Amino acid sequence: MEQDVESPITIRHPKLPKQAREDLPKQLVEKERTRRKIQRYVRKDGKCNVHHGNVRETYRYLTDIFTTLVDLKWRFNLFIFVLVYTVTWLFFGMIWWLIAYIRGDLDHIGDNQWTPCVNNLNGFVSAFLFSIETETTIGYGYRVITDKCPEGIVLLLVQSVLGSIVNAFMVGCMFVKISQPKKRAETLVFSTNAVISMRDGRLCLMFRVGDLRNSHIVEASIRAKLIKSKQTKEGEFIPLNQTDINVGYDTGDDRLFLVSPLIICHEINQHSPFWEISKATLVKEELEIVVILEGMVEATGMTCQARSSYVTGEIKWGYRFTPVLTLEDGFYEVDYNSFHEIYETNTPACSARELAEMTARAQLPLTWSVASKLNQQAALETERESQETRARDGGDQTERNGDVANMETESKV
Repeated sequence: MEQDVESPITIRHPKLPKQAREDLPKQLVEKERTRRKIQRYVRKDGKCNVHHGNVRETYRYLTDIFTTLVDLKWRFNLFIFVLVYTVTWLFFGMIWWLIAYIRGDLDHIGDNQWTPCVNNLNGFVSAFLFSIETETTIGYGYRVITDKCPEGIVLLLVQSVLGSIVNAFMVGCMFVKISQPKKRAETLVFSTNAVISMRDGRLCLMFRVGDLRNSHIVEASIRAKLIKSKQTKEGEFIPLNQTDINVGYDTGDDRLFLVSPLIICHEINQHSPFWEISKATLVKEELEIVVILEGMVEATGMTCQARSSYVTGEIKWGYRFTPVLTLEDGFYEVDYNSFHEIYETNTPACSARELAEMTARAQLPLTWSVASKLNQQAALETERESQETRARDGGDQTERNGDVANMETESKV
């Protein structure tokens, strides 16, 4: 396929223009590259590469307006924050101006004999300023409400209550937005590559995680998922099927004390999805390993989650991680310059299943195997001799029966 694409002689399209014939091999090469490229489900920075389209029930976002505002980007969040306060100030400022206009306070400006609803309110601008002072409880003392205005007293109560609700809602959104532990997850790092090599006589898949901060992640736990499309026995195609990868759930090794970088190990056994994958077949696989690190931030107590992924090209067969922890004078030092470094090691290229079968055959005693062979051959020879004996005895018995029958016939005659 690649030779056909690279050779302009083998591709002939007489009906196409010359420029199109010259550009066709390049287009086929780009198409082939696009076809072979694995689309990530989760990017290296932890963001999910999934877009939701054709969502018709958009009203559900408004039913949970608080979460919707928190999930918005900062520029939209700040815009809504300023807009809400500005609208409420303008709204109540307009009502204060209407009250003054209806009562005739604007016609008696400077009249000491007239008791207005709000002192020193002489227009819309001053009503807007009074609305801001009332809702924010600034209280300059220049514009104050009088006791001769019952409608103003009711409006003051309503604005105070609604202003408190708006403050609680918007300030709460901003506080949650600021205190989100997303930035904390950026200091949790994953190795660039995952490796497959031998550990304690078993083939293992490994990757490394680390924490760059001195404040630790409390109750840290690690999970891993294999993202790979599959087809069931009934013919159903399941895109991006998720399979759990055991990284120590049954032994408790998935609970991490993440003080220094740790190497997370997945033993490839008969329950592993990599049981029948060898070095040669790994290159042809289209799969992705998603790793999820969760825990509570020690400073705030909020749950933090960091994610990363490894595609086929980022899984190195026959490598190990370079050690990063050294013992200094009275303390341990972590060299993060070597955090992503790996080195090659002697690793079988066969699958874990083949390796287990070869190990089982190699562990059988030689005397047992030779004796078994001899016993099998002796049993076969004995059975063969018994069959020949039975056949010979059966032939002799037939001859005797024939002779007796002939003698009886002659005597009767």
